[in-house]
Amino acid sequence: MSERNVLGGQLESCGTEPMTGFHRDGTCTVGPHDVGLHAICAVMTEDFLAHQREVGNDLSTPIPEWGFPGLAAGDRWCVVAVRWLQAYDAGRAAPVVLAATSVRALDVVPLEVLREHSVDVPPDLSELT
Repeated sequence: MSERNVLGGQLESCGTEPMTGFHRDGTCTVGPHDVGLHAICAVMTEDFLAHQREVGNDLSTPIPEWGFPGLAAGDRWCVVAVRWLQAYDAGRAAPVVLAATSVRALDVVPLEVLREHSVDVPPDLSELT
């Protein structure tokens, strides 16, 4: 059985441009090897990225040797649940795509908190133009 999202449905893709996910498959599937719990599909904002830099988790700078492209505002990325909660506690949480957020995120963040920051982002971003 595939991993479910926080709404109880099939876990949807978070993003492929850039390719995200602990397993770099576009989803926030965590599985047994993802001890960091990259479970929350977040839409990057300048404020969230700045906060992460400030707390020592630079998501903006590319790290080619790890296959990490560096992120910009608007990118969708599977973030570590504890890091997202840290930003939330600081009033700087990124928007969350609930259908693409793993149910495992609920081990760290209550659903009500995720709902406060939920956004609907269509899978095909060309629909927004």
